[in-house]
Amino acid sequence: MARYTGATCRLCRREGMKLFLKGDRCYTDKCAFSRRSYAPGQHGASKKKVSNYGVQLREKQKAKRIYGVLESQFRTYYDKAEHMTGITGENLLKLLELRLDNVAYKLGYGASRSEARQLVNHGHFLVNGKKVDIASYKVSVNDLISVSEKSRGTEKFKVFAENPKTLPKWIEANIENYEGKIVAEPTRDDIEIPVNETLIVELYSK
Repeated sequence: MARYTGATCRLCRREGMKLFLKGDRCYTDKCAFSRRSYAPGQHGASKKKVSNYGVQLREKQKAKRIYGVLESQFRTYYDKAEHMTGITGENLLKLLELRLDNVAYKLGYGASRSEARQLVNHGHFLVNGKKVDIASYKVSVNDLISVSEKSRGTEKFKVFAENPKTLPKWIEANIENYEGKIVAEPTRDDIEIPVNETLIVELYSK
């Protein structure tokens, strides 16, 4: 399976903002962006005029990096969003939000989406009682996402259960039973990521 294997902190520096790709580390003094907020590379600190295309590209790159998907995957999501009823940009973000790794992260299983993705890939989760180890698996309304019985006894999942996150309104959770349920599809107001999806649509519409 193809995935990004480079330095994670370089991605935040390249986008000029914290993308919180390393979980708790991003809130500490160890955060590379806090120490060097300019782009990586020899000329990273120099200021350049950015074209309209450059602005649009950066929005796409931010979305890709936040959700941890590669270019071909992202383009596939865009094509699906374009053929759905509604606003293409919002459809795109909705599809990304409904990935199983993102839902696991929203439920509090993982300090970052990358950690949640790893947990999914290792087979720790069930969807409607069946094991799913595909991070990109699309969950739907009324799907029940739960931690496998074997995994519930591990120290890592006990820590997650003891420190529950604030959930978006489209997810309900029973922390004691290690379960979460999709009660609605996310709306744009529910998706709190610093991305202007309209610019992504403009980029792909050229």
